[in-house]
Amino acid sequence: MEKVISLIRPAVQSDGGDLELVAIAADGVVEVRLHGACVACPSSTMTLQMGLERNLKAHVPEVKGVRAVS
Repeated sequence: MEKVISLIRPAVQSDGGDLELVAIAADGVVEVRLHGACVACPSSTMTLQMGLERNLKAHVPEVKGVRAVS
């Protein structure tokens, strides 16, 4: 899980943000916390779904989704 996040992290950091793995819920949803510019960015939902979620599902079949938590 962390390996996949570390692959996406440089792109997120280049835009002034970051992500943190918080938990993996029993329902297979990965919870992440957004930091920096990602907190108020209108594109953060797209980044989570098209970037992180897509990659996590491809590498970790048990992942059912990703959600941001505060």
